[in-house]
Amino acid sequence: MVAVFAIVGSAFGASSLARAACPPEDHDAASLAALKSREFVVVDAVEREAMAYALIDCLTSPDPNLRDGIAFSALQRWMRDGAFSPDVLRKLRARLDMMLLAEKSDADGVAKPFAALTLAEVARTDRIAPWMRADERAAMTQRAAAYLASVSDYRGYETGVGWRHGVAHGADWTMQLAMNPALDAERLRELARGIAPQVAPASGHAYVFGEPERLARATMAIARRDALDETEWRAWFAAVVPLRDNDDNAWNDPVWLARRHDASAFLHALYLQADREDTPGVAKLKAALIEALRELP
Repeated sequence: MVAVFAIVGSAFGASSLARAACPPEDHDAASLAALKSREFVVVDAVEREAMAYALIDCLTSPDPNLRDGIAFSALQRWMRDGAFSPDVLRKLRARLDMMLLAEKSDADGVAKPFAALTLAEVARTDRIAPWMRADERAAMTQRAAAYLASVSDYRGYETGVGWRHGVAHGADWTMQLAMNPALDAERLRELARGIAPQVAPASGHAYVFGEPERLARATMAIARRDALDETEWRAWFAAVVPLRDNDDNAWNDPVWLARRHDASAFLHALYLQADREDTPGVAKLKAALIEALRELP
């Protein structure tokens, strides 16, 4: 899956983050702050669309006020207000895809996570009022699963830079897609495969920024669609929590301990959510989940 992700990225070309212009032309920090104070109201549709397109560059900014407080907040507000036509949404999606798949390194580590978070909002527009073709939806599913599986920068919140949160943002994108009734069972299985490597990362990174809860929410969205049976969920849990304590040195291994921490946090967050529901799909997940909890060292 990650290999496919890399190939698609090459097809887009090496989108240069160095050319990012933020604030956009004819704007400065003060004018963008004024836009925020107006709750991002831009009456003229042409002006709003041009601003949305320009603000995508601000998603790469190391300044959290520009990146999160203005650029992402504005794009989210306009998309949730239904302010864009399918043609505009396709243009925004294409720009975000280029950012997500850029080969150029991003030392601040903010561009790809915020591209993923904004693509979650694009996916939400299609869930609320369908506009994507089936092939577009399938391609976005592949990109979301590949992105989430590929995250290796686990930085979360940092004073002065704000959030990166690549795993959580990828999980949000996955959740929005999984909630879409137009997604078929195979696409849902693809999303589940994208979640799997991040439940207990092989690197031994210990989550501290709420990632297990966000991964659990995405997993619940897949379960509610009732695409995976109990046997499939058992196999999935066995793959995502491959931990056993039959090695005498396991409890002295920092990587093993970190992975156990992550797996435990995920399984308990998922159980807390699943225990509140009795829909058929969640019941199948819950049966496999209880077994996974019992087997957790």
